[in-house]
Amino acid sequence: MVNYSGEESTDTELLAGDREDFAQLFDKYARTIYRYAARRVGPDIAEDIVADTFMRAFENRHKFNTSATSALPWLYGIATNLLRRQHRNETRALKAFARNYADPLGSGQVATDDTAEASVSRLDASNTTAQLAQALAALPAKQRDVLLLYAWAELSYAEIATALDISIGTVRSRLNRTRAVLRAAHNEFSTAKSFVIAHGGFGG
Repeated sequence: MVNYSGEESTDTELLAGDREDFAQLFDKYARTIYRYAARRVGPDIAEDIVADTFMRAFENRHKFNTSATSALPWLYGIATNLLRRQHRNETRALKAFARNYADPLGSGQVATDDTAEASVSRLDASNTTAQLAQALAALPAKQRDVLLLYAWAELSYAEIATALDISIGTVRSRLNRTRAVLRAAHNEFSTAKSFVIAHGGFGG
């Protein structure tokens, strides 16, 4: 083992070690990467994403920035690159969510007038409308990646920048564009809902 002091090995030490050390890194983060991938492309494909993520991480461990305190953003970046190959499957799943009025951001909460502004902190995670699922499905891949790393993986701007190898300014601009799309979808739904309720409700 790398660390003989009795203290828990750092991610950098685990990546610099042997296969046993790397196995500890897998045990530490595999479930987290799986949950993220499964929300994007479903459980079956997610298993392959996790396996490929850690295989690539092991093969490219020499590329890890040893000044980083955690390997998780780096692993999310590898997983995101692999998920881009599943863009069609992800878009298809979001459209299915939209047809069934499922919650594309997984919150299960009810939308309110404040949720558009709440997106400043976690990007409209409380909205449950089909319009939002449609908006997510229509997002360019690069914007969707930033959004979901922020809203689902709960990475900071700096961590997203590390994961995607882009600047923090680019992260911010992509999130701002995405927020505008989601706010528009929320506002459109709210207007339509108010009209329908005022005229007798849904299916009346």
